[in-house]
Amino acid sequence: QVQLVESGGGLVQPGGSRRLSCAASGFAFSRYAMHWYRQAPGKERELVASITSAGGTTNYADSVKGRFTISRDNAKNTVYLQMNSLVPEDTAVYYCKATYSYYLPYWGQGTQVTVSS
Repeated sequence: QVQLVESGGGLVQPGGSRRLSCAASGFAFSRYAMHWYRQAPGKERELVASITSAGGTTNYADSVKGRFTISRDNAKNTVYLQMNSLVPEDTAVYYCKATYSYYLPYWGQGTQVTVSS
């Protein structure tokens, strides 16, 4: 059974940091590119960051470049999103997604991040 389980969300003050984790099981994690998306209330889901299967290449949305870092540990079947210098506009539900070639992607259930004082 395929599972992607996000964790690490919560309430954080502006300027603060948070690390999200996404634990994968039930598929060959090391073959899959991994992505973090987010969806704020009333907005479309947007791609935040991506990392290739071996972790050699990363990409970021302009809105988070220089503040967020995506990484992965293939031995632990886990992908991370380190978020620094958080601002209220980062408030959203954060989802991880796994993609491989033409296969259907896998999605997690999401974790809420709220940036507020």
